[in-house]
Amino acid sequence: MTNATLDPKVPATPAATAVLDDAHVGDIRGALGTIRLDDTTPRHGLSARLKTLLAIVGPGLIVMVGDNDAGAFSTYGQAGQNYGTQLLWTLLMLVPVLYVNQEMVLRLGAVTGVGHARLILERFGRFWGAFSVIDLFLLNALTLVTEFIGVTLAAGYLGLPKAAAVVLAAAVIIASAFTGSFRRFERVAVALCAGSLLLVPVYFLVHPKTSQMAHDFVTPAMPGGTGGLAAVMLVIISIVGTTVAPWQLFFQQSYVIDKRITPRFMTYEKVDLWIGIVIVIVGAAALIGLTTAAFAGTDGFGRFSDAGAVARGIEAKAGHLAGALFAIALLDASVIGAFAVSLSTAYAIGDVFGIKHSLHRGVKGAKGFYAVYAGLVVVAAAITLLSTDAMQGLMTQFVQVLAGVLLPSATVFLLLLCNDRAVLGPWVNGPRTNAFTSAVVGVLVTLSMILTAAVVWPDIGSEAILWIMTGCGVTGVLAAGYAFTAGRTATKEDPVDRSGRRDWRMPPLETLPAPTMSTTRKVGMAALRAYLLIAMAMVIIKVVQTALNH
Repeated sequence: MTNATLDPKVPATPAATAVLDDAHVGDIRGALGTIRLDDTTPRHGLSARLKTLLAIVGPGLIVMVGDNDAGAFSTYGQAGQNYGTQLLWTLLMLVPVLYVNQEMVLRLGAVTGVGHARLILERFGRFWGAFSVIDLFLLNALTLVTEFIGVTLAAGYLGLPKAAAVVLAAAVIIASAFTGSFRRFERVAVALCAGSLLLVPVYFLVHPKTSQMAHDFVTPAMPGGTGGLAAVMLVIISIVGTTVAPWQLFFQQSYVIDKRITPRFMTYEKVDLWIGIVIVIVGAAALIGLTTAAFAGTDGFGRFSDAGAVARGIEAKAGHLAGALFAIALLDASVIGAFAVSLSTAYAIGDVFGIKHSLHRGVKGAKGFYAVYAGLVVVAAAITLLSTDAMQGLMTQFVQVLAGVLLPSATVFLLLLCNDRAVLGPWVNGPRTNAFTSAVVGVLVTLSMILTAAVVWPDIGSEAILWIMTGCGVTGVLAAGYAFTAGRTATKEDPVDRSGRRDWRMPPLETLPAPTMSTTRKVGMAALRAYLLIAMAMVIIKVVQTALNH
């Protein structure tokens, strides 16, 4: 173990902050090192800073690698098998989205000490808080089922009994969290993150065309043509939903809090996040590339079914070793994804209902928290064992698309929280972050509108899509102009004082002034909810149509 820290002043005392669980205050006990709460020795030199980074590493790494889960294997496999490497550019476009979204939640966690669900509930009221938590709970429950579907696919390829594999995976997932030790849980999670590197030898065994991948990574293309555009949009939104999933926001914020990370370690946590982003994008690109190489020129190209079939295609291309390594990587990804999604839900439920929720507590000290965690795992495992192959394929695709559709709503709440001065004080967003995040929301809504149009008019052409994009673009520019003007006026009247922010923590929630909800904001949020209901209905229709056609 290592003992290291930065050179900040002593952090604010727990009594002066909004931290809800006293288990969230104390020494940082990470998988790769320890930082004492009272250790404020100045750190100079590469060695000291590396030790500090090793102690901090975990939240960003786990949330990103956990994102390349069973659903991601399916989504990226579908993109590669059906469209080759033509959709690789979507990954490059998502890099800044990943960073900005996750940087905002890690900032919220380190500064406030309060989970994402609780902040939404307290700052937007029970109505919007309930919607957000219900969305998260349903989406996470479905996502967890897809993780166990990944376990069955991997087990099927490896010749293992599917039922036994699901039961064993569920037992491992539950047992790893029930140790009552944050450090032990994180060590298991980091070990699983290392297991994701199994894709590296698979990539070299399959040997995709690197030059073609490099070209498609930076050159946008829209395959499919007339009649197939709706299916392409479904895959693109699936890529968005699996790469930038709403559960990540809740997980990262709560995990940063549970690890006891404070603002003085913000720089190191951002490095941790970048490490995770690099790993997740490289892994996603590798999955698309190796799947493309495995099926190019075969009868299977354009006929994606599931990740198990991808493993068999890789075996046909590069031998049994490559297929087996892919299946083991899928199994590893499914387990770490289940870890993160279950924990995200348990944290959120603990936040909303005031249940003690920390991996630093044993089962006796946080019975409700561990009951939610274990209950989700058991129910998801049972649903997987009772469902048919057709239902599993439908659910896997539906979950990723649904995540992409729900992402704008989650991002809007995140953006509003990060502009709440009572919550973040000197850590509130700057104008550039606000402008970029608003643009991201606009793009996500535009994608969903195109999908909706493609469902209603299956033969929609590129000209109609261009009109939709133009309309959304004009609306976005007008909204941005209004927001920019209002923002400049507010900044001139009351500029943000960012001095002393290393030591600033959010005061207790009950002491914060009530947020103001303008008529414009209420109308905007109501419109967003209406859009979500329509988009979700269109997603359900399109996924069912796709399933019936196959």
